Amino acid sequence: MTNNNTPILAPLRFKQAAESAFRQELRQEAQSYLDQRGEHRFGNGWQLVKGAFLAALAGALYWCALHADRPLQFIPAYFGFIFVAMVLAMNLLHDAAHQAVFRSAALNRLLIRIVSIPVGIDPDFWVIRHVHFHHTYANIDGYDLDIEPNPFLRQTPFQRWLPQFRYQHMYWPLIAALSLPYLCWYSDWIDRLGQTKIVAQGSRSGWPSWPLFLSAKLVHLCVVLVLPIWLLPNIGWGQVLACYFLGLMLASCFLVAMILGTHWAEVDFFQAPADGKMPHTWLEHTFHTSCDWAPRPRWLGYWLGGLNYHLTHHLFPTYSHRHYRQLAGIIARLAVKHRLAYRELNYVQLITSQQKFLKAMGGKPSKVE
Repeated sequence: MTNNNTPILAPLRFKQAAESAFRQELRQEAQSYLDQRGEHRFGNGWQLVKGAFLAALAGALYWCALHADRPLQFIPAYFGFIFVAMVLAMNLLHDAAHQAVFRSAALNRLLIRIVSIPVGIDPDFWVIRHVHFHHTYANIDGYDLDIEPNPFLRQTPFQRWLPQFRYQHMYWPLIAALSLPYLCWYSDWIDRLGQTKIVAQGSRSGWPSWPLFLSAKLVHLCVVLVLPIWLLPNIGWGQVLACYFLGLMLASCFLVAMILGTHWAEVDFFQAPADGKMPHTWLEHTFHTSCDWAPRPRWLGYWLGGLNYHLTHHLFPTYSHRHYRQLAGIIARLAVKHRLAYRELNYVQLITSQQKFLKAMGGKPSKVE
């Protein structure tokens, strides 16, 4: 089932970077870094140990939730389960989506499907949105599906202005909290029904993929709702349902707060040129549209799955996040040499720039469309 009115995006072409001195040096130094340590770009045993620890912690919290006698025992354990499941997704699902955990594509796909169960998103559609649209066309209006026009946030100067956008710098945490429930229970379904650009581009269209899609949603519901409601009659289905949506919202707000500013903080936005030719290389585009940020204390970054190294991730998406700190050092040094604006902010600077951006986008333009 598809919507023939959904537009098919014309391909965009960036300037060729084959002869770029920056590109050549960046790749050479990244490979030299791996060679000197006898390393590879994929995950290693310690990353899998971290994943196993997070999975065990999520499982323990889930077990505690299912054995709770009263709401005050159930609620913190259930919230903890969803939060840790989100951290697990940040550390493993994200890397696996870029084929950066295992050498085997099949193992990466299996990992994605398992880790996505507690958070509820359809992994196939999310990978398409994230890898094929966001990474290829970051901050390009109409192409980056993360900045699609909506009634709640104005994210580019090219989008229609609405009066409520004046307050978006104040209510953005609520929109961030609703992002994951929106993906699970609206966006995935309209993707599956062929109402979005994903299916218009020929990705996962038609009925053969419905059984896998529905079975994944059913397993998610069984884990997060059916089993707790069935096993905990003293808690009540209404409280379980409320905890489910509130838990998703809290986990979603945490995730979005960690990464959203990296594409908002003093960056550029673009419209697709009429001839489809972007005015710069893809590497230059990455510097125009993203930044890194440094958590304090630094060790917190270990549990963020490298998401704070967001510019680094966009330049090296197929590298495990365990390499990002060293790669960021290489990028920062070469960027100075080649006069590219590499930025590593602290979190206060990131949020300050994010607020400045939201206020600017929320202000009424001189000419409102």
